[in-house]
Amino acid sequence: MNHKAFTIIEILIVVALLAIAAMMAVPMMSSAASIQIDSAANMIAADLEYAKSMAISRGQKFSVVFDKTTETYQIKDQDGAVIPHPVKKGFSYVIDFRNDRRLNRVDIVDANFDGTNEVKFDYLGSPYNGNAPPTPLNSGVVSLQAAGATKTIRVEPVTGYISIGN
Repeated sequence: MNHKAFTIIEILIVVALLAIAAMMAVPMMSSAASIQIDSAANMIAADLEYAKSMAISRGQKFSVVFDKTTETYQIKDQDGAVIPHPVKKGFSYVIDFRNDRRLNRVDIVDANFDGTNEVKFDYLGSPYNGNAPPTPLNSGVVSLQAAGATKTIRVEPVTGYISIGN
């Protein structure tokens, strides 16, 4: 009688190959979150710099407003209107982490600029908080988190220097 079946060795080889593939997939998934958090931190730092340079070049106040509940932030002019995006023509300058597949693993944990969620830059590029009347910024921090990794974007008082840390 001739029976066709897999041998135990063939089954063990397939199981070993599946285990190797699974071990390779897990780090790739976690590295995607670390890549996203690096990208998000760099994007926020660049957008803060953009708002600061717009304030200096136009001699007007520009602000960046964060909303951690909706995972968004936007850049506004001195009248409080969201500015148009310089690259995406026809779109407002609103960044939405939840709806951007490149950033959807990243959470905005906190955005604190002396107790507000808004930082303003004056015509000299100096940061102010979003309180009325505006007062010079003492401390400004945006905290991000993805898959256990954290990044912090800091806006320094007086100079408006922007840095990224862990």
